[in-house]
Amino acid sequence: MADGDRSEKALSDFESQVIEFFCDGVKILGLPKSIGEIYGLLFISPDPISLDDLVCRLGISKGSASQGLRTLRELGAVREAEVTSGRRVYYEPDVELKRLVGGFIKEQVRPHLSSGEEKLDSLKKMVGDMPGDVRSDFYAGRLERLSRWSSRAKVVLPLLQKFLGS
Repeated sequence: MADGDRSEKALSDFESQVIEFFCDGVKILGLPKSIGEIYGLLFISPDPISLDDLVCRLGISKGSASQGLRTLRELGAVREAEVTSGRRVYYEPDVELKRLVGGFIKEQVRPHLSSGEEKLDSLKKMVGDMPGDVRSDFYAGRLERLSRWSSRAKVVLPLLQKFLGS
C-alpha cells in the first residue's frame, strides 16, 4: 500500500476498538492517551508506520506523535523498522510482554521507587523531630507502612517481570 493510501485511510471499527483498549491501559498507568493511541495503531497494523502516517491516521499533532514515539522507544515498546523506501522512518511495536513490562518498570516504576525512598527518609527525619504526641505516633506508623510497601515492591517487581516474561 502506498504512503498516501495508508495515511488517508480511516480507522476501521476494529482498529478503533483495539486502540481504545490500549488507551484504557495507559490511563491506568497514568500515561497520556496519545501513547495508547500510537501503540495501539502500531500493534494492530500489519505494516510499519511512519510518524506522518500516525499523525494522519490518529488525528493527533505531530508534536504529540513525536513525544509519544520517544516515550514508547524509551520504554522499549516500539522500535524503528527496516523499511527501504524513501527517507521516512517507520515504526513497529515490540509485542513481547516481558520487554514491555521490563521497559515500563525500568523507565517508570524504579525511578519513582528510588525517589520515594529518599522522600521516606526525609519524612522519617521530620517525624523524629516532632514532639512525641498521638499525631507523631500516627505519622510514624504510616511511614513504617509505606516503608514496608516500598520494600515489598522491590521484591515483587523482579518476580512480576519474570512471571510475565515466561
